[in-house]
Amino acid sequence: MTDTTLTGAGPTARPLALVTGASSGIGLELAKQFAEHGFDLVVTAEDPTVALAAEGLAESGAAVQHVQADLRTYDGVEQLWAAVRATGRPLDAAALNAGVGRGGAFLDIDLDDEFEVIDLNVRSTVHLAKRVLRDMASRDAGRVLVTSSIASTMPGSFQAVYNASKSFLQSFTEALQNELKDTGVTLTSLMPGPTDTEFFHRADMDDTTVGQSSKDDPAQVAKQGFEALMDGKDKVVAGSVSTKLQGVANAVLPDKLKAAAHRQMAEPKQD
Repeated sequence: MTDTTLTGAGPTARPLALVTGASSGIGLELAKQFAEHGFDLVVTAEDPTVALAAEGLAESGAAVQHVQADLRTYDGVEQLWAAVRATGRPLDAAALNAGVGRGGAFLDIDLDDEFEVIDLNVRSTVHLAKRVLRDMASRDAGRVLVTSSIASTMPGSFQAVYNASKSFLQSFTEALQNELKDTGVTLTSLMPGPTDTEFFHRADMDDTTVGQSSKDDPAQVAKQGFEALMDGKDKVVAGSVSTKLQGVANAVLPDKLKAAAHRQMAEPKQD
């Protein structure tokens, strides 16, 4: 299902930004950052609450177009990109943020659930990045924020495919930074730690240590990500001081030790 609706003022001289996964959590907070800093928006999510999110975002004075689409599918990504092109306006910034997780032992998780993680986190990001970056490169201007994760820096015991998907996104973003270094297009990797969103509940991780622990504020994460994007930084470990310290530690700790630590956080608790 795809629905496209414009909320708020008509087209203006304001810059245009695209935000995926924008109905809640970090995505919604990123959209708020863009709106509060003078951008009009195209926002998308699979669930119908993206329409309510668009209404709220329009209260800032931004023109907001929402697209309800399933980015796990090829057609969903193409329909979103068609909506962006139909605005007739250059895309100045894009936050490729949509993602999903799945916790549990790899041997226990249904294969279709693993494919869902790959299709949304990896396949749709590559697909949309191809469309967005070719367009930006043709104008030699644009900014792209890719939501990776601090999880990209550690083997994800009991979140094996999710962490691997974020490691892919981190490597993918860093490679494109190098390819486009002599252009006017910049890419920034946003690397949050555990954040207070619906992510862990949707990932069936309520019965884990990380699922039950305190988490970072998504508004803080989004603000730091937006500022890094505007500053043209390569990456930002976003969130609390403890998350930033974890990012520093993960750069030097052995992978086996990080895998063991991740297991303690993500392994379901025994009844």
